[in-house]
Amino acid sequence: MSDLSIKDIALLAADAADDKKAEEIEILNVQGLTVIADYFVICSANSDQQVRAIARAIDEKLSEKGIEPKKMAGMNDAKWVLIDYADIIVHVFHKREREYYDLERLWSDAEKILRTDENNE
Repeated sequence: MSDLSIKDIALLAADAADDKKAEEIEILNVQGLTVIADYFVICSANSDQQVRAIARAIDEKLSEKGIEPKKMAGMNDAKWVLIDYADIIVHVFHKREREYYDLERLWSDAEKILRTDENNE
């Protein structure tokens, strides 16, 4: 298993999404707001193919560190892929689904975690 912190794993997932040109990548610290996870990583894609590519890239990058998902759901429809890493839940949305479900509004009390490379783009 990895010696990375839970936050570092969330950042790694976000970086993998970024590598596949995911849009509007958000990391929400939901510790204390829910028992289901400590962090949500949320991102958008413009097509079903891109949703799948982003989800696969996240899975591969974390697998390289010995981090395997407990469950991955939604790859067939590729409108909303959910990857459950227990302490981190990754949501890869097709743009329309993200607007519809609006998780950021539902979890508006969560602290947003900034990625250090955002300032260098």
